[in-house]
Amino acid sequence: VQLQASGGGLVQAGGSLRLSCAASGRTFSSYGMGWFRQAPGKGREFVAAITWGGVTTRYADSVKGRFTISRDNAKNTVYLQMNSLKPEDTAVYYCAAMRAARVWGSTNTADFGSWGQGTQVTVSS
Repeated sequence: VQLQASGGGLVQAGGSLRLSCAASGRTFSSYGMGWFRQAPGKGREFVAAITWGGVTTRYADSVKGRFTISRDNAKNTVYLQMNSLKPEDTAVYYCAAMRAARVWGSTNTADFGSWGQGTQVTVSS
């Protein structure tokens, strides 16, 4: 599966953005999906994940209650709705596909593949 993230931009603190990750390939619905982010000078960190059917989700503590991950398998797209944005949310956001169902619960980037090119989110104070 190939992935392309979009929807980033510049927003004031407290604002909202919705990121999209469009997938190509007929097997998109077979994959659990995740969002990660990477701030300047920092490593790539886990943000959120969703199972292949969209029933189960999980989040990093830093975004819990503010971000919502969802997916539309008919459109081969996974979304990340980001509300109450903070300056510390500033980063490049990436979507990725889980390598296998057994890695559900992992926040390790090595357990994800098919990384998209990333989309920049900048939150001003």
